[in-house]
Amino acid sequence: MPRNTPGETSDTCIFCLIATGQDKEANVLKKNKELVCFTDIYPAAPHHYLVVPMQHITSCHSLHRGHNGLVKRMAKMGKAVLRDRGITDPKDMRIGFHQPPYTSVDHLHLHVLAPISQISKLEEYKFIPGTYNFLTVEFLRKCLKDKAPPSSNGPGC
Repeated sequence: MPRNTPGETSDTCIFCLIATGQDKEANVLKKNKELVCFTDIYPAAPHHYLVVPMQHITSCHSLHRGHNGLVKRMAKMGKAVLRDRGITDPKDMRIGFHQPPYTSVDHLHLHVLAPISQISKLEEYKFIPGTYNFLTVEFLRKCLKDKAPPSSNGPGC
C-alpha cells in the first residue's frame, strides 16, 4: 500500500471516509481538524468508540517520535467523549491500540471502552493491556519517545 503524504486521506479506507464525512451511517461523536471519534460498529462494551486521525496513517507501525503528541491528543479526545457520557473514573476505562496483524482496518485507531466490567466476555481477550495485540497509550508513547522517523521502507514501533 502506498504511503500517503501528510494531510492526505485514502478514498478506499472506511475510516478516511468517516473522518471526511463521506460515510453518512457513522455515528460521529466528536471531531476537530485533526481527529474524529465515532462509535465502533461492533461494540465490545456499552461505550466502545474509535478515535482516528484525519490523516491516513496505516498503523502504529507507521509512527515515529514526531507522532507522540498525536497519540496523546487521540487519548485526550477519547477520554473527553467518555467524560461527556458520565464516565470519569480512569480505572473503569480501557484505552489502547491494536497493532498488525490484530487490526481489522489499516488506519491508525484508538479503542476507547467503558465500563471495563461490561466488556464482552467473548471479546475481552482483544483488549488486555500489556499484551502484544493491545498497546496502551503510555506504552506506545514510551516506545515512540526515542524512535526516529522511519526510513522510506522501515516499519514503525
